[in-house]
Amino acid sequence: MPVIYYCRHCGTKVGEIHDDVSEYALGFHHLTPEERSEMISYQAGGEITVRVICDYCRTALETNPELSLLPNLLQ
Repeated sequence: MPVIYYCRHCGTKVGEIHDDVSEYALGFHHLTPEERSEMISYQAGGEITVRVICDYCRTALETNPELSLLPNLLQ
């Protein structure tokens, strides 16, 4: 089951894991049901897509918090 991480703001591929790793080992059990539904998508082919934040967007949001009020501005 490949796990692919994408930035939820700019869409950049952040990383991927191709080893057989459990969701527990990935830390998904720490997420609330709402966080899971917002961050994790299960694809038909068995791939798991996880929406996170890349370093560039994190820095941009920390420097300019008002950017979080404007959807898709960083894309």
